[in-house]
Amino acid sequence: MQSGGGVTNATAITSSVMPKHEFSVDMTCEGCSNAVTQVLNELGGVQFDIDLPNKKVCINSEHSVDTLLETLGKTGKAVSYPGSK
Repeated sequence: MQSGGGVTNATAITSSVMPKHEFSVDMTCEGCSNAVTQVLNELGGVQFDIDLPNKKVCINSEHSVDTLLETLGKTGKAVSYPGSK
């Protein structure tokens, strides 16, 4: 006997889980965050959030950490990788 509203596993199938990485980037202004946005969009295959006040960039991507570090480094800003989140 089934109860309830017919919950399925569709959400598990449609939302692929990509590794999430948090980077510290020495951003001081909107121009810095725009530079980060530009290089990540050029790389492709990423979803990201920029936290300018805390100088953090959270990236969901299948790219390697080394690739992401190299890409963020193209901004000319100091970048560090404290680890996965």
